[in-house]
Amino acid sequence: MNRPDWKPTWRKPVGIIALVIAMMLYVGLVVTLIEPISRWHVLLQVPVYLVLGVVWLLPLKRFLIWMETGRWG
Repeated sequence: MNRPDWKPTWRKPVGIIALVIAMMLYVGLVVTLIEPISRWHVLLQVPVYLVLGVVWLLPLKRFLIWMETGRWG
């Protein structure tokens, strides 16, 4: 069985650090929005929290592909 040579890249450690920093910034942004949103009616809060809980996933696929392959798509 012929295996391709495996070479470590800088993308994975840098990508993990960037992901953690980006998540901390995003969580900080969302936390600042909690107080104003909490004054809204509950039927308005639910969709906002659903969107805020899912929107961070949108760029994640491309970012993980970049970490693995070096390409953005």
